[in-house]
Amino acid sequence: MLVDGKWSANWQPVQKKDEKGRFVRQVSSFRNWVTPDGAPGPTGEGGFEAEAGRYRLYVALICPWASRTLIGRSLKGLKDLIPVTVVNPVMTDEGWAFGGYPGADEDPLFGAHHIHQLYTRADAHFTGRATVPVLWDMKRNVMVNNESADILRMFNTAFQSLAPSDLDLYPADLAEKIDTLNPRVYNQLNNGVYKAGFASTQQAYDEAVAGVFAMLDELEETLEGPFLFGDRLTEADIRLFVTLIRFDAAYHGIFKTNWKRIADYPGLSAYLEKIYLTPGVAETVNMDHITAGYYSIKALNPAGIRPVGPSHIKALLDKAV
Repeated sequence: MLVDGKWSANWQPVQKKDEKGRFVRQVSSFRNWVTPDGAPGPTGEGGFEAEAGRYRLYVALICPWASRTLIGRSLKGLKDLIPVTVVNPVMTDEGWAFGGYPGADEDPLFGAHHIHQLYTRADAHFTGRATVPVLWDMKRNVMVNNESADILRMFNTAFQSLAPSDLDLYPADLAEKIDTLNPRVYNQLNNGVYKAGFASTQQAYDEAVAGVFAMLDELEETLEGPFLFGDRLTEADIRLFVTLIRFDAAYHGIFKTNWKRIADYPGLSAYLEKIYLTPGVAETVNMDHITAGYYSIKALNPAGIRPVGPSHIKALLDKAV
């Protein structure tokens, strides 16, 4: 991680834990918003007006948080407005790196070798993990935001005049329901799989994995339409999908969340397929990057051996070809 702008030690998956061995995720640090007129958003300062070609999105295709933003960018028709740079899925001793893997890009702005170099460009004294996604302002040469939930919401509204869309991922009449469900799914499932995988005590693991499957069981029981809130795709679906698509291929094995597979949930399996086959979603999923990245975590898989399956995930991916 970075300490006062200097890379301090080899990358480790767990930078912080509590007294009971629970994995503690870092809070995002850059929280400015792109808005239609450059006015300040819910957090941060103003001055970030929606403009075509002004912003660049840095992502890792392994990362579910980054994939949230990629899906939002695709579904909202922003691909021509916001270019993307994809990092190497295999974590190095200095964190996310550029190039060196099929489908990974070099840094087109600064020729940086690692994402952490963007963080020190944004803040010479930054302390913390250098995470993705990153939304970079190429006009002011600053980091706008590194919180995926923020970026997903700003993609939904900020560029509407430049790329009109009938799709509203955060409709006003569902906002309260979305805001109630999102943190529960995040705490128990999205981040729950990480809390299970990176637990450093049996108690922490048992607690986390119980939460993961309690949430999956609940979602299986309460799904009543093609999406979480009937027939409308919302940000809540995107946030759930990015975990489900990785579950059987990665989390079930490398994070030891192996009580059940998503394939064992008929409703969630149909839901997963419905979203994956939604135009614009499949192109954001790269299972090679996903499995290469997760199974390269040395602390969990020292030999670096990547499993060949599962076959049902390959069959799902083939449906979009």
